[in-house]
Amino acid sequence: MTAPKPGDVLPELALPLDRTTIVATAIASQDFEDVHHDPAKANDRGTPDIFMSINSTNGFLDRYVTDLFGPATRIRKVALRLGVPNFPGDTMTFSGEVAEVTEAAVTLKVAGRNARGAHVTATVTLDQPIGGIQ
Repeated sequence: MTAPKPGDVLPELALPLDRTTIVATAIASQDFEDVHHDPAKANDRGTPDIFMSINSTNGFLDRYVTDLFGPATRIRKVALRLGVPNFPGDTMTFSGEVAEVTEAAVTLKVAGRNARGAHVTATVTLDQPIGGIQ
């Protein structure tokens, strides 16, 4: 474990996304919008297949950060912007870097990308981690 410092590049995390993952994570976050589980309804709305919900994206983003800084990590704030959708068969790869470190907090710039581009870009602020990057 090392104390984070500005400019530190965070290790990547690749998440293969199958249909079950997209449906299960939408349901687990109580997002029952049909475009997250019904391919015909997703097609009716102009997409080629079901796609990941924003709640799922938030969950995977939090997982990326807490996997890096430990399960006791306290996330203070997440500001995110969605880009291209995640469909079944995509792999979303998270990457990031430490943007700022203060006595009390660490700010990260994080992105989750698939083959079409950035699915999510985010600024994540967490309490100063006790153990640093794991």
